[in-house]
Amino acid sequence: MDRILRVFDADSDWRRPLPAGYLRTDAIVAGAAFLVAALALELVRSVGALGSVTQPVWLQYLAVGSAAALLVGRRRFPVTVGAAAAVHLVVVGTLQPVVMGQTSQQVLYFVAVYSAVAWARDRRLLTATAALVTLVLVGWVIWYFALGQGIQEVLDTVEERESPSVGVLGPVPAFILYTSLLNVAYFGGAAALGVMSWRSARARALTAEQAATIAGHAEQQRERAVVDERLRIARELHDVVAHHVAAMGVQAGAARTVLPTDPDRAAAALRTVEDSSRTAVEEMRSLLGTLRDPEDGDDGAGASRRSEPGLADLGALVERFHGPGFRAELAEAVDPAVPVDAVPAAIGLSLYRTAQEALANVRRHSTADTARVTLRTGLDRGRRYAEIEVIDDGRPRTGTSGSGVGLLGMRERVASHRGTCEIGPRVTGGYRVRVRLPLGEGS
Repeated sequence: MDRILRVFDADSDWRRPLPAGYLRTDAIVAGAAFLVAALALELVRSVGALGSVTQPVWLQYLAVGSAAALLVGRRRFPVTVGAAAAVHLVVVGTLQPVVMGQTSQQVLYFVAVYSAVAWARDRRLLTATAALVTLVLVGWVIWYFALGQGIQEVLDTVEERESPSVGVLGPVPAFILYTSLLNVAYFGGAAALGVMSWRSARARALTAEQAATIAGHAEQQRERAVVDERLRIARELHDVVAHHVAAMGVQAGAARTVLPTDPDRAAAALRTVEDSSRTAVEEMRSLLGTLRDPEDGDDGAGASRRSEPGLADLGALVERFHGPGFRAELAEAVDPAVPVDAVPAAIGLSLYRTAQEALANVRRHSTADTARVTLRTGLDRGRRYAEIEVIDDGRPRTGTSGSGVGLLGMRERVASHRGTCEIGPRVTGGYRVRVRLPLGEGS
């Protein structure tokens, strides 16, 4: 039983979709089939093969026309049409066996059986119907040969021949076996073609669905790449602009404070403002240059691009935050097994931007007068890492709360590298920003 269920794919939930305009197409096919079958019937009549048929001509055409009419619903009601074709075969085969046996009539039954298997939507119902129809047809064949006219027709044919039978079997068993094998091959072939058609349609549908899914995923990946790139640019712009603007604001304020009493220190602070503005412009040009096609650099922007900052630039970064009343320090705790030059550029840039954002936040939002930046590398459970930590000794400054964009960008950077971060106040006072990014397996 399980094998029969597998043959008809009874466990499949897939439903074969009906094509557009299928009813009109099937009606045309049914009409054409009727015309061909009617023509074939008249040709057979013309050669005298219907001489033994006693039924009126209109009844013969009714048998042909009703079989052709079933094909109109062969895809809309496939199982019903298949079962009706089997009943039609039994009825016409009993009343008009010669008409039922015509090739044109058999083709109509073939198409009905094929369509039932190829288009059935409920495969379990198809399996049950196929088993029932098979039992009915086998029973009818047995009845036809045992109690009907089948045996007598064979005997009459044998008596009409002048030469005796010389085959392995007698005429009656040979005819019964031949007829049975012919019907099994004929209608079994129709069912097999139907199964092949249904499976082929399902394979095409699954392939199309997979292609659509892949295309959808590809589109999502493209959209995600665009969003990620926008976020990256937004983070870079924020880090570059916020840092340098904060530095310029601090130095300008210091210059204003000491200008009446110490013009030299004021001039030095203003030079720092000037340097910070130039550096900001250079970094923004470098960043915006990444948005252009390298071949489109016709305005000299390409020449002003420089490499993005990294861990080697931390000393200069910390130095730029020095000012009156504020001291920034840099310390390194580097494991010899993980030298700084082994840190990938992308991770180095993220750690640099973390330190830059943290120092800018200290100057803008904290009362701290000291900040300590510590760069660490090492091994943690066999995994290499690089870490940046910024600690200050101040408290939040009233009325200077920011938008949170900088901290959000910091967390996004950490997430993109699958790292960890600690951002918040310390128990002993001050504020800590600590970011650790993995580098890969250690030796």
